[in-house]
Amino acid sequence: MPDTPDTPAGERRPTLQRGLYFEEFDLSALYQHRPGRTVTEADNVLFTTMTMNTQALHLDAAWSATQPFGERLVNSMFTLSTMVGSSVAQLTQGTIVANLGFSAVTFPHPLHHGDTLYSETIVTDKRLSKSRPGQGIITLEHTGRNQYGVVVGTAVRTVLVWCQGAAQ
Repeated sequence: MPDTPDTPAGERRPTLQRGLYFEEFDLSALYQHRPGRTVTEADNVLFTTMTMNTQALHLDAAWSATQPFGERLVNSMFTLSTMVGSSVAQLTQGTIVANLGFSAVTFPHPLHHGDTLYSETIVTDKRLSKSRPGQGIITLEHTGRNQYGVVVGTAVRTVLVWCQGAAQ
């Protein structure tokens, strides 16, 4: 590697993986979060029991077999958490101040054991915070699809993020 004014001989310039600052969020972008996440039975049972959700539709295979889908379904809160979680490294890692809220959460199709969840996000709004200088409010619309492209979840999330140069 040739020497540059930024990097003396033999040294490498560190690059920190981070999310986007307020100014970097692009209203015209479709952020595709990869890799996808193949959901296992163990994922579903662990998440369901860990969150004290005793819904038989997630835990009881025999009972679920008698229900309209004929099998256990992945806990929709796992679907939501994974959709949002898959966006973190690309969008908000180290640049988020707080989640401000969720709205318009839908699950139009179930996620099944063995399905792979792929998530994507668009930015629908951004504005500087009126009460918190150096921070901005971003509205994100997350969509989760299975391996066939079928939408299994959507959510609108509002986050407070740092502006460039203002992060501590």
